[in-house]
Amino acid sequence: MSEYQYYEFLAVDRPLDEAAQEALREISSRGRITATSFINHYEWGDLKGDPREFMEQWFDLHLYFTNWGTRRLMMRVPSRFLDRAGTVAFLRQLDWVEVWTSGDTVIVDIFREDVEDYDGLDDGSGWLAPLAPLRADVLSGDLRLFYLLWLAAVQEGWVADEDPEPLPGIAPLTGALEAFAEFFCIDADLVQVAAERGADLTPSGDDLREALAAIPDGEKTELLVRVAAGDSLVAAELRKKFRKAGPGVAAPRTAGTLRRQAQELAEARERAAAERREAEQRQQAERAEKERRTHLQSIRQRGERVWREIESEIERRSPLAYDRAAGLLSDLQVLAVEEGSEDEFKRRLDSIRTRHEKKGRFIERLTRLGERQ
Repeated sequence: MSEYQYYEFLAVDRPLDEAAQEALREISSRGRITATSFINHYEWGDLKGDPREFMEQWFDLHLYFTNWGTRRLMMRVPSRFLDRAGTVAFLRQLDWVEVWTSGDTVIVDIFREDVEDYDGLDDGSGWLAPLAPLRADVLSGDLRLFYLLWLAAVQEGWVADEDPEPLPGIAPLTGALEAFAEFFCIDADLVQVAAERGADLTPSGDDLREALAAIPDGEKTELLVRVAAGDSLVAAELRKKFRKAGPGVAAPRTAGTLRRQAQELAEARERAAAERREAEQRQQAERAEKERRTHLQSIRQRGERVWREIESEIERRSPLAYDRAAGLLSDLQVLAVEEGSEDEFKRRLDSIRTRHEKKGRFIERLTRLGERQ
């Protein structure tokens, strides 16, 4: 495949009007355009437009994927749901993440160019769907996406050992978080270690009822009006407002601790894999030995017939027949050693050598057999 690029944009909070769709059609005559999305891929050209401008004007999510290792995820959220300054603790070590304000929205641009796990089959089209829930998480105050970006900096060695983690872990690990870590190639062992801790961020049904009951009637009415008007952000706003702080957690772990624990996890996995390989090799050796003993027992039971078979194979005068004859002689040699009849075996082997001394290819095989004595 030539250079391949995949672009996908998604409008979540409000659909694209006809003017927006027409503007996009002017930019791309072959792209797939709907009221909520714009999708295109290129093998010889490029997008005739700036994804940043697309996000500022029309879209809430954007995914970009190439077969040379560039991956990008952009997210636009209303400013009231994400404090741009609050992302600094997570992102200050990364130079491939940018956050900026556009009107009353904040746009997060995650653009990594050194991903090297392309397998030649992935066309990028299956990624945005599993990643899309991350935006709803951010809207509800869940910042574990940014913890994963901090973890990427830990992986690269850009975070000092003594620096504490910005959140008390990322448990429970969701499918969207796992997809994000995979998409941007964040070390799976670091992710697993980070997910060993977390806070209970989701209010229970009883907690939510109690919190909703405490809202003043006037505010409740305004919320219901917004819901009736189709405001898709009301639920996220309420989840953020009522998100539980969770019980007290242990002191935050440091970047050095996470790196060490991830290394220990990797070493334990490697040891387990080595033990499995050794066990498989033992089993294979045991099976091979069992098969060898069964074969030798068959040779023993055939008695003198084996010697006649050897003579028949030699008379065929073909390389394959010579190999079979030499193989049978090798089996008889092993049995002779086990039974203490090596002198008799040597006598009969010398007799065969003498009778067939003019068959050079066969004698070569007998010479190799003698070298193993």
